[in-house]
Amino acid sequence: MKGNVTATAVPERAIELPANKLMWLFLLMIIVGVGGAVYAQLAGHHHAFGNTREMPWGMLIGVYAYFAIISTGLCVLAVFSHAFGGNQMSPLANRMVWLSIITLLGAFTVIGLEIENPWRMPLGVVLHPNVTSNIWWMGTLYGLAVGVMFLELFLIVTKRFSAAIVLGVIGALAESFANSNLGSVFASLNSRPFWYGSQLPVFFLACAVLSGAAAVVLFTHYSHLLQRRKIAGNTFMGLQTAGKIMVLMTFLVALATVWKFVNAYCGTEEMIMAADAMVKGPLATHFWVFEIAIGLVLPCVILVASRLHSIQALSAAALMVLVGQFFSRYNLVVSGQIIPNDHGFVGVPQYLPYMPTTAEYLLVIAGMGIVGFGFIIGERFLDTTFTTENVH
Repeated sequence: MKGNVTATAVPERAIELPANKLMWLFLLMIIVGVGGAVYAQLAGHHHAFGNTREMPWGMLIGVYAYFAIISTGLCVLAVFSHAFGGNQMSPLANRMVWLSIITLLGAFTVIGLEIENPWRMPLGVVLHPNVTSNIWWMGTLYGLAVGVMFLELFLIVTKRFSAAIVLGVIGALAESFANSNLGSVFASLNSRPFWYGSQLPVFFLACAVLSGAAAVVLFTHYSHLLQRRKIAGNTFMGLQTAGKIMVLMTFLVALATVWKFVNAYCGTEEMIMAADAMVKGPLATHFWVFEIAIGLVLPCVILVASRLHSIQALSAAALMVLVGQFFSRYNLVVSGQIIPNDHGFVGVPQYLPYMPTTAEYLLVIAGMGIVGFGFIIGERFLDTTFTTENVH
């Protein structure tokens, strides 16, 4: 293994036919999702979406956070793999850069279609900056990150690795600060006691590392299935390292979740009611079955039981983690708003009702379509880059 580049010994081949069909499927998902956004614009967001004055944020805010958090985890893991060349995850680093870009584009798609006046967002960020706003910093930093990562990817493709590392570090810092700002958007709202506090920004970063490790395992496995290619030994070692990260982070995220509820049950009446909504209330199934069992416990058990020797076990655990993180973001958004501000008065329900509408689901489909389409495009045009390990 000499020189600046070590290529995995794989034959050159065009992407297989099933992936071409998937590309059209993902394009259809994007079109359908955009159709849902057009309907929301025509009918009015207050009619098309399940949001109300009492619950202004719905599922789409959670989905935006979901994609953005995955992007952060991928970006951070990629820069560590690039900056410390020769480590076991370095064969996965180039793919992680591209996956970080497309998941962030998926997040931008969802939030862009969710807001009522999407054309005001970029203009407001540039022409009317508000440096005291967490949301302004979040949007600005994520926008900076995606631009930097595109440049980083270009430098990787053109084999200017030293400059790519510098931009990778800048992108990872921007994403990390944006991610913590995203957590602070929730955590700084003292009118929502279940969110309020200093835990969420750090919790979001922990979830980012967990989600990023799961995403690179899942997409790398799917890539090899689509290409009908055996996983090279160094690539599998990288996936095993990602599996170790998943084991560690499932434990840490579970521990943070326990302390979140301990803190809630020692807090105000609103915090106790919000925690009860997840433990034994309307969000209990989402919480216990999807967020905890499928998203944290089962992946850890599968990874430990398989001892990271099976790619099928690694991939299944990664899929479970990503499903669990999806529900975790949904539970977070809804649980923080589900308690009425005037609870306790006669005629006021214990919990506010919320049910995502068809239009909201269509926008989720659009975001998934962007990620899926980007994945196929990457496999078609960047395959050589993905199967090349940069040695620094």
